[in-house]
Amino acid sequence: MAVVSKKIPAPDKVKVKTALLSVSDKTGIVELARALSEKGVRLLSTGGTHKTIAAAGLAVTDVSEVTNFPEIMDGRVKTLHPKVHGGLLAIRDDAEHQAAMKEHGIEGIDLAVINLYPFEDVRKAGGDYPTTVENIDIGGPAMIRASAKNHAYVTILTDPADYPELLEQLSADAGQTAYAFRQRMAAKAFARTAAYDAMISNWFAEALDIATPRHRVIGGILREEMRYGENPHQKAAFYVTGENRPGVSTAALLQGKQLSYNNINDTDAAYELVAEFLPENGPACAIIKHANPCGVATGPSLLEAYKRALACDSVSAFGGIIALNSLLDAETAEEIVKLFTEVIIAPEVSEEAKAIIARKPNLRLLSVGALPDPRAAGLTAKTVSGGLLVQNRDNALVEDMELKVVTKRAPTAQELEDMKFAFRVAKHVKSNAVVYAKDGQTAGIGAGQMSRVDSARIAAIKAEEAAKAMGLVEPLTRGSAVASEAFLPFADGLLSAIAAGATAVIQPGGSMRDQEVIDAANEHNVAMVFTGVRHFRH
Repeated sequence: MAVVSKKIPAPDKVKVKTALLSVSDKTGIVELARALSEKGVRLLSTGGTHKTIAAAGLAVTDVSEVTNFPEIMDGRVKTLHPKVHGGLLAIRDDAEHQAAMKEHGIEGIDLAVINLYPFEDVRKAGGDYPTTVENIDIGGPAMIRASAKNHAYVTILTDPADYPELLEQLSADAGQTAYAFRQRMAAKAFARTAAYDAMISNWFAEALDIATPRHRVIGGILREEMRYGENPHQKAAFYVTGENRPGVSTAALLQGKQLSYNNINDTDAAYELVAEFLPENGPACAIIKHANPCGVATGPSLLEAYKRALACDSVSAFGGIIALNSLLDAETAEEIVKLFTEVIIAPEVSEEAKAIIARKPNLRLLSVGALPDPRAAGLTAKTVSGGLLVQNRDNALVEDMELKVVTKRAPTAQELEDMKFAFRVAKHVKSNAVVYAKDGQTAGIGAGQMSRVDSARIAAIKAEEAAKAMGLVEPLTRGSAVASEAFLPFADGLLSAIAAGATAVIQPGGSMRDQEVIDAANEHNVAMVFTGVRHFRH
């Protein structure tokens, strides 16, 4: 049943006489407590926060003295008491509330400074089930929500970053806070508990292997506001979910201006792609533009991998994102700075390379410290009108697939390697995708076309243009392997690839016309392999 409002107007200014401090993150808490004490504010506190403040020589009352009830059950029960929640929830201008406070000896609490048990940190550190459960805060969220609901009278702070503004308000206005400030802090508080509960619910779903929970919430913490989104008329911000996956959200910006919305999107795509190539198998480079690869290559050195990736489509690479799977060295850095590039991302960067990149002060240089595991589980989400599409991350790897030769001719060892390389890249190309590869290098990439035939043709055109730029007699598609990220519905796409010079094809299979496509491959003595796994990417 809905609760009917008494419509008591909220006061603009509220004097802070009593403050409750209960924090897990002790950053700045002693300084805040001292400043409040100097302003004549009575301090209440709990557990470790009480010890910290008392150790600083400040007068502070333990909450158990207010409740006349000790902390019990290893601190699980300490603030869940009417004298705490009554002090937070009471409507000060309501006669009935005032009478209840007087009858039960409840004192008003005007300021609550609360942050939560470090559930996110424990989860990221890989805590076991009992430890993770023990770090689910109960009293903290209850007090935060109570304070935020009653923001007409109570100021709630959940972030140490807001301590200075609080003190500025108290100093400027005789120890009072303004209603607009309390409103903003309440909104922030509810967002904080929502994100916290989202993290917990998603952890339970993961721990209990519940693929589609009844309610799915994805929370984030603001990392930074952006100048704009995909376009200048769109507002945007970057939020981090706390997922412990190496990438753009965990990277250190070594130099360069703030990453834009599009930079972050493209850099994430680039780093996820290059992570498919394990460093122990050799250096690899991926160059991305608008979330699609312009070129991908491996090589005996990182410099060679970069040069080979660039050769695939040097025109489109202009202003792109470069992702590397191993330490960026000076030699490679010297070559990269010859091209206008928006972002470079790598697991590590040598001091010599940093100095070279520094010549281009606007070039963003990111160091991550590790590569994401392409096999690791996780979730991806996309908004649609009125809804949220959530799915498991595509962590299927061609190395783990059961490849089936469906043509009369089996691929040679080299063709098989080229097939795997091409299919690995096709996984990261917008559908419809067609990728030609030869000797650990993309020869041509066709992305995002409505017709797969057009993707095959575009990729072949790109290869011809690259051959002219390199002064080659023929494009690298001659003798290449070609990958399609989804099944070839007709033989026409295959025939376009064959015309471009492909001698081997890898695709998921599963079309009603598979036999027609197989027959066409046999007719042209082309080897074909089915993976049984599709890599649609929209």
